[in-house]
Amino acid sequence: MTRSRSTNTIGLYDRYVMPTYTKTPLVIERARGSTVWDAEGVRYLDMFPGWGVSGVGHCPPRVAQAVARQVKRLMHVSNNYFHAAQALLAQRLSERAFDGKVFFSNSGAEANEAAIKLTRKFGGPDRYEILTTENSFHGRTLATVTATGQPKYQAGFDPLVPGFRSVPFNDLEAMRRAVTHQTGAILVEPVQGEGGIQIAAVEYLRGLRQLCDARDLLLIVDEVQTGLGRTGRWFAYQHAGIVPDVMTLAKTLGGGIPIGATVVARPNADLMGPGTHASTFGGSPVACAAALAVIETIERGRLVERAARLGRYAVDRLQALQRRHRIIRAVRGLGLMLAVELSVDGRPIVEACRKEGLLINCTQERVLRLLPALTVTQAELARALKMLDEVLASRAGRSGLRRRAERAVR
Repeated sequence: MTRSRSTNTIGLYDRYVMPTYTKTPLVIERARGSTVWDAEGVRYLDMFPGWGVSGVGHCPPRVAQAVARQVKRLMHVSNNYFHAAQALLAQRLSERAFDGKVFFSNSGAEANEAAIKLTRKFGGPDRYEILTTENSFHGRTLATVTATGQPKYQAGFDPLVPGFRSVPFNDLEAMRRAVTHQTGAILVEPVQGEGGIQIAAVEYLRGLRQLCDARDLLLIVDEVQTGLGRTGRWFAYQHAGIVPDVMTLAKTLGGGIPIGATVVARPNADLMGPGTHASTFGGSPVACAAALAVIETIERGRLVERAARLGRYAVDRLQALQRRHRIIRAVRGLGLMLAVELSVDGRPIVEACRKEGLLINCTQERVLRLLPALTVTQAELARALKMLDEVLASRAGRSGLRRRAERAVR
């Protein structure tokens, strides 16, 4: 019997690829917009595209065209030289965020690493500490995993990097008490993604800004998952009407091409001089061309405003599901960053959805997470939520049958 294409691919992974990821038995072969197809041609509706990387949809046409043009002209140039795309992208980001300068890298973890090193330059050897929050997530490098406020990601990697402490999220008084003479910066996600779509209160972010001003600290916002329109604003910190000192970006920025960015407000933008930091592939012509096309796609499609509108629609629909299904404990959302918190393990729900043709995610064991592309249609979103409703109803029905059988036995 001929082995399936998926089985062959999975076999090669088992033999040759390091097992650092929890794998879903799905080999994706092609994708477009909010739809993916596996190696056998089965179609899925993707409401968690690339962990948020495909924020303007899979294979966005404008991005694909920009990359195709760029690879024929110039694929790589050393950062010891100049190229126009990097300069233009830095300008575009500064214009949409705040007046500053940009360091380009390849990922969110690298963007946060640059922010960590900048803090060391800012505070010197005496003010090196960075305060973060519990249940945060900032990356998988040794420094960024230390900054991450989730011990499960740190297990097995001792000794960790010194200079980080985590305090409760959304607790301004706890942050105030935590500041010492060694503190140089506060690093916070405006919405905790891996933490279960926990949304920072406007008053909390404003209080952090005031605290940093009063104690001469850097306020660093990690917008790796929230940036580029995801929450219904270009950047999530803008909901609070503040301006951070440093912002980190990745995921949606490249539209599927690896790129990270660390945006630093002008007063501290020159702290990292020549020789202090580098990234060989950071800000390559191809990555920058892709990111410029992402920004153009967002603006031409008015996707920021669209994310806000569809996000409200999705939350309304999810709250309706909550009224029908007892296992839903809470619904949270900001733009197209959505969470359904359950009273049971969410991972079987995710697997059941996959079998029905819907791709979603579970974080914190009980939080279903949806990060649909900003290009998702209302019809696609409605179909996804209907499929989720049906899966929840099906599982509730099976649970009811089990409970009735148990009572009959007793």
